[in-house]
Amino acid sequence: MGSYVPSTAEQRQEMLRTVGVSSLEDLYTDVPASIRMPDLQLENGQSELEVSAAIQKMAEKNHLFGSVFRGAGAYNHYIPAIVRRVTSKEEFLTAYTPYQAEISQGILQSIFEYQTMICELTGMDASNASVYDGACAAAEAAAMCRDRKRSRVLISAATHPMVIQTILTYCEGADAEAVLVPAKDGATDLESLRELLCNTDACFYMQQPNFNGLIEDAEALGELVHAAGAKFIMGVNPIAAAVLKTPRECGADIAVGEGQPLGMPLSFGGPYLGFMACTKELFRKLPGRIVGETADAAGRRCYVLTLQAREQHIRREKASSNICSNEALCAMTASVYMAAMGPAGMQKTAALCYSKAHYLAEQICALPGFSLTYAADFFHEFVTKTPVPAEALLTVLEENDILGGLPVENGILWCTTEKNTKEQIDQLVALLKEAASV
Repeated sequence: MGSYVPSTAEQRQEMLRTVGVSSLEDLYTDVPASIRMPDLQLENGQSELEVSAAIQKMAEKNHLFGSVFRGAGAYNHYIPAIVRRVTSKEEFLTAYTPYQAEISQGILQSIFEYQTMICELTGMDASNASVYDGACAAAEAAAMCRDRKRSRVLISAATHPMVIQTILTYCEGADAEAVLVPAKDGATDLESLRELLCNTDACFYMQQPNFNGLIEDAEALGELVHAAGAKFIMGVNPIAAAVLKTPRECGADIAVGEGQPLGMPLSFGGPYLGFMACTKELFRKLPGRIVGETADAAGRRCYVLTLQAREQHIRREKASSNICSNEALCAMTASVYMAAMGPAGMQKTAALCYSKAHYLAEQICALPGFSLTYAADFFHEFVTKTPVPAEALLTVLEENDILGGLPVENGILWCTTEKNTKEQIDQLVALLKEAASV
């Protein structure tokens, strides 16, 4: 372990004495012994040529499917060539984020433009420069709403399970209570929310569309939450947001979401970005960077790092968030994508997602034994019941170079995007018919 620490043995011992432990292993006492790896038995190192060959061999095990009908949080959208062309420029390309964004007008301008587009997409007053991912954004939004008098967080059970787990983890770390609001018929149960709301609730989080793909009655949920004096947080799909009512129109105080559909390819979960926007009343509680536009002494337009109200390096002991930077390259990717597509392009993309999903649902449900699990309207994802085990159907699809939907408790969660052609959809349906009749 010490081999990877750039300090002397004496310095490490001094550090250990300062924190009150005798060895580096003592720092990991909270990690269960069953998952520790004290002796890794690492092989000798290899040359760059050998490592490159080994990685290439590993990569050959991957399979890129010709057709993809799976979403569940990461979506296979078309990315215009200009997106990669712009973001790969040397001036912008970075492994993660610029740690001193304020020294570059170009970086500041790109962040400002990203924030502006997110505000236009969500209808909110202010946006930060992005956070790590959509689940993190949801958890940070809940943290924004908590105070001494109101600390309980309500979460719709129809939310993506990974987002729920992330919010619960943040709440546990802050010693705050979190409660799931039951779902009914695949969507948030309005009556259960009404019964659960009380004067200790800080906020309620819901997802639009929800994990089952359904379009929720967000306005009604928001009215209930505000009547109880709590804040209303909406997690939104940015493509769907181009055609659905904005979070602002639904009464949301905070809008968050996963920005991956905005020009980022599927890549084993990241790196992606979480977007966050809020009303002006909560502006100073946003974590991370916020860039503003102003004028210099000569009257020329310029950009400044306007606010970093909760960052760990400013007032660490009072901060409710430890986020001190942003997913800069991913945020720029999102803004280049939105600029290239424009409002009309994003609306057309959303319309294609919607129409193709409904065509697929209609064709699948025409097969014997298949039916929609939930009756409500959906955007580009939906769940169907199946006459045979889901895994058997998905195996047949995989054998034909198709990644099918995600197996869930009540069937299969299917997804379409603008990239799915009619021919691909018809092939999928034909294979399902054949596999289900065996």
